[in-house]
Amino acid sequence: MPLIFSYGSLQEEAVQLAVYGRALRGIRDALVGWVRTLIEVPKWHKAAAQGTTHYANLERSQSSSDIVEGTVLEVSDAELAVSDGYEDDAGYQRLMITLASGRSAWVYVSAHSSLDD
Repeated sequence: MPLIFSYGSLQEEAVQLAVYGRALRGIRDALVGWVRTLIEVPKWHKAAAQGTTHYANLERSQSSSDIVEGTVLEVSDAELAVSDGYEDDAGYQRLMITLASGRSAWVYVSAHSSLDD
């Protein structure tokens, strides 16, 4: 099964139920060498109309001491496609990363993020 590393709203059961129709199994993990940032929600976006001003985001850092904690979620291939639609609406792209545990997982980051090594 595909794995997604969530550092934001997909960790919330209510969001999982709304997006996938079920609660997902999650395991705590971390991403080393990245920092959590915020990106502004465009005023025209439907999330802005609901009062959301910023989305969580990740960017690579220059320090291996930077760690972002989150949850690894198991999804089906069909649910991964649903995740793509959910995250694409917010302008995110999917990247394969290696977590502190050694697991490989997908993570979503803003398409405007600095992804340089």
